Amino acid sequence: MEKNNNQQTALLIMDVQGATVKMLNDETSFLHSVNKAINHARANNIPVIYIVVGFRKGYPEVSRNNKSFTVLKGGTMNLDNEESYKIHESIAPQKGDIIITKKRVSAFTGSDLEVILRSLEVKHIVLTGIATSGVVLSTLREAADKDYVITVLSDCCADRDEEVHRVLITKIFIRQADVMNVEEWIHS
Repeated sequence: MEKNNNQQTALLIMDVQGATVKMLNDETSFLHSVNKAINHARANNIPVIYIVVGFRKGYPEVSRNNKSFTVLKGGTMNLDNEESYKIHESIAPQKGDIIITKKRVSAFTGSDLEVILRSLEVKHIVLTGIATSGVVLSTLREAADKDYVITVLSDCCADRDEEVHRVLITKIFIRQADVMNVEEWIHS
């Protein structure tokens, strides 16, 4: 793959909100790795873009045909208020970071991510997030169709199902992205 300079690269921190972090078996290691990636990006003038999932009060964006999000309407997980959008405090955004709200699983769907990436002239995205089988997979697939160069940081992605995470990282993602851990990315 072609080498990209930092001005063409952006780091995406996806769905690392309080509610999603609580679902992890080992949130400490995951958050430590994500922090390393964020610190490296900031030190190298790579834009840090946070993607959060959020809805209006009452979830008018959620169709009853959407199996994934319909459970929110009657469930206890509240993603229709500002508190639920909060990014985990250990990786809180800083001045200059960008926060994007999406309405579906992919970071592109129902958001202005593509407009932001174009305005920054980004051609290479580095993906991190929860869940590997959700936002990371969906965003990777859509980004590949949009011709982005993609890197997935394996230790900065997490899923409740560790076997699904392993299969995606070792067998599926490598077809469309470079997959490496945060240390490899820092030294590449």
